[in-house]
Amino acid sequence: MASTARSYAQILGANERVNFATVGLNGRGGAHLSALNSNKATARMAYCCDVDAKVLAKFAAGAQKELGYAPIAEGDFRKALESKDVDAISIATPDHWHAPMAVLGLKAGKHVYVEKPSSHNPREGELLIAAQKKYGKLVQVGDQQRSSPLSIKIIQQIHDGSLIGRAYFAKAWYENDRKSMGIGKPVAVPDSLNWDLWQGPAPRSEYKDNIHPYNWHWLFRYGTGESLNNGTHEVDVCRWALQADYPDRVTASAGRYHFKDDWQFYDTMVTSFEYPDKLISWEGKCCNGMRYYNRGRGSLIQGTTGSVVLDRTSYEIYDLDGKKTSEFVESKSVSTDDLIGRDAMTDAHFANFIAGIRTGEKLHSPIEVANVSVTMLQLSNIAWRVNRELRLDNKTGHIVNDPEAMKMWGRSYEKGWEVTV
Repeated sequence: MASTARSYAQILGANERVNFATVGLNGRGGAHLSALNSNKATARMAYCCDVDAKVLAKFAAGAQKELGYAPIAEGDFRKALESKDVDAISIATPDHWHAPMAVLGLKAGKHVYVEKPSSHNPREGELLIAAQKKYGKLVQVGDQQRSSPLSIKIIQQIHDGSLIGRAYFAKAWYENDRKSMGIGKPVAVPDSLNWDLWQGPAPRSEYKDNIHPYNWHWLFRYGTGESLNNGTHEVDVCRWALQADYPDRVTASAGRYHFKDDWQFYDTMVTSFEYPDKLISWEGKCCNGMRYYNRGRGSLIQGTTGSVVLDRTSYEIYDLDGKKTSEFVESKSVSTDDLIGRDAMTDAHFANFIAGIRTGEKLHSPIEVANVSVTMLQLSNIAWRVNRELRLDNKTGHIVNDPEAMKMWGRSYEKGWEVTV
């Protein structure tokens, strides 16, 4: 082993670096590794943690090769939280673990970087905000486009009114050609997997052969559907562009149309967020690769003098007649098939978080800002499930005059795993 957390003090500048424990290594955890390596002058990976021993061993070997030293490989993240060597945790676990783990990290005195969605349900978002305020550590949510220089520049021009006048409508979309998850069969839990800790705060259920490592996204118990899996990014950009907070009304039409299987969420959704003077819509298509504006994902921002089509690496500007007046392409568009997302935006988003810890730099996506976008799409899920429009308190996001829908604001937990501040 090249080096461990115990030998950090012997490494030049180690005491000035932010030491991370990264939790959840199968997918997006790879982007966290890349981002920490990109920021190696100011950050190190002290621990890497996963409940699947095979995933953990593979990641640890790759991390040692990429980083030049060996983070401590740990199957139970709680041991990393106990370590005084750890300053911050980065969370890339399944959705049902995001807020509970973030709160535990804050309680342990750690700063938190948590992937979107930052909560499984709106109540967890409220609890995470309360925990951040109580324990005083930073919480950055993985809306990495907020750290893209290209996006920052264009959004500022939209806000200035110099690009498309007063912006009032934003449309976001995402497409993919995901395959069926099939009908799962109860099987023995793999020897390498700590199924009890994998479930954590979720009520216990039997293990099936089509849940781990990815298809949990489409099950109510663990996931949040495509609207939170990917829609969060583009809706957040739309909200950022329109300078919008909670809407007055949410509507959603959706269904599982493409396949008949264990998938509990929709594969196709159209949802709208209505304000007195603006409108945001999101369209998600999990199982059909038809693109809009030749982009698998993106945002269209319309104003009184023109429009902007924006994605993660490019933009196009149009006049009121729909004529393109200018464009910029930074690099090839990001594929919606990419489930890891090693990119410069993530590197920059980590850099912003690390600078927030070290120098007090303002975070680009602090929990109190990011939670609005997350909650809005969770409300889309609720509107779909109750099959009606939701009216909201636009200060809190709470559903008004609909007790049945408001019951879905939170969730039930496995006994002993409740989220408390």
